[in-house]
Amino acid sequence: MELATYPLNQRRDAWAWRLVATGASFVLFGLGGLLLRVLILPLLACLPGDVITRRRRARAAISRAFHLHVQFMYRTRVLDFEIEGAERLGRPGQLVVANHPSLIDVVFLVSQIRDANCVVKQSLFDNPCTRGPVRTAQYIGNDGSMDMLERAADVLREGQCLIVFPEGTRTVPGRPPRFHRGAAAIALRGARTVTPVFITVDPPTLTKGTPWYHIPVCRFRARLRVGADIDPALFGTDAPAPIASRQLNDHLHHLFLRELAAS
Repeated sequence: MELATYPLNQRRDAWAWRLVATGASFVLFGLGGLLLRVLILPLLACLPGDVITRRRRARAAISRAFHLHVQFMYRTRVLDFEIEGAERLGRPGQLVVANHPSLIDVVFLVSQIRDANCVVKQSLFDNPCTRGPVRTAQYIGNDGSMDMLERAADVLREGQCLIVFPEGTRTVPGRPPRFHRGAAAIALRGARTVTPVFITVDPPTLTKGTPWYHIPVCRFRARLRVGADIDPALFGTDAPAPIASRQLNDHLHHLFLRELAAS
């Protein structure tokens, strides 16, 4: 098992410096989205290739941009991070299911998967900094409809890798994650395998309802651990779809509660 790890410095870093670096991270994220939209993605679209090839190029560019963004935050001492089992992500028909403790969880995951689809907030399709990348990469907007579930299942049946956060939004600080049944329904409709990713952020930061400038007293550490694969067929054999979906969702929910508590 390959382990990508970066040493955690336990001493308190300069708060003012990390505040400036955190603000710079947000600014660079917005500028990076605009740069992708107006320059990089249009240039990539001019290269020869079919629709699928162009989509893969766009996703690879976004993945690389996210990787550079994580490195910027690491090099400026905003965070430390550890990713265990990343080599098992990105397989055809794989549904990657993760909890959602912070704003940058999707940045970490997409940075590790070169050709990932993702269910994202519908509002990102209207945001001037993100609408270009999410539309070009053909990400799926989470509008809560049955059509969204079918589109997500279709991309899995096509052999794409799909990232989903079953909570639908970031975890409320101090509360355990609460999973909606959508991810389980998608898995039963189209996934070849379901792979959980357990994310912890310590100290908590960039949580739901917390302004970006409320940074912790020391650098935070993000840890992503890829869990064992789950065969969705084990839940959909002898039960009607609604019951199978509830059973798989309950299984995922209890798995994450157990693993996050152990972490």
